Amino acid sequence: MFLYKIEIEMEDSSAHLILLAESDEKAFSVVDSHVERHYLKKPILKQVAIVEKKRTEAGNGYLIPNS
Repeated sequence: MFLYKIEIEMEDSSAHLILLAESDEKAFSVVDSHVERHYLKKPILKQVAIVEKKRTEAGNGYLIPNS
């Protein structure tokens, strides 16, 4: 399993999604469902990219500073 940091670029904003998945393909396949759960009206996704990928082990995580 891998811990992914995924950057999502939408029409007028951007976001980061942190998720656990078995492969890159499975990580990309659940991005839409996570976005749909967060917004009342699903935004149009312009670009989705894996920014970081780490094998899972105790203590792994990501620091996401406010911009």
